Amino acid sequence: MKQALWNGKIIAESDDTVVVEGNHYFPKESLNEEYFIESTQTSVCPWKGTASYYSIEVDGEVNEAAAWYYPETSQAAKPIEGRVAFWKGVEVK
Repeated sequence: MKQALWNGKIIAESDDTVVVEGNHYFPKESLNEEYFIESTQTSVCPWKGTASYYSIEVDGEVNEAAAWYYPETSQAAKPIEGRVAFWKGVEVK
């Protein structure tokens, strides 16, 4: 079972992650939604597509754009479409 942790809280947990480029992509339904805030930030990956972001808020502390997902991917990245990955100090173990 993989867990994503930030600021002492489990923010996502699943035994069904997909690893791409060293990042674990969690199913959206595995997120602890109370900690996630939709962000306006986007970025573009040449082979995956356009990523959208969430900020994470735990106990009043906000980690801006610390989670990303691809609402729609290129054909090559379909296994991670809609799944969520983390960075900016979020620990996945």
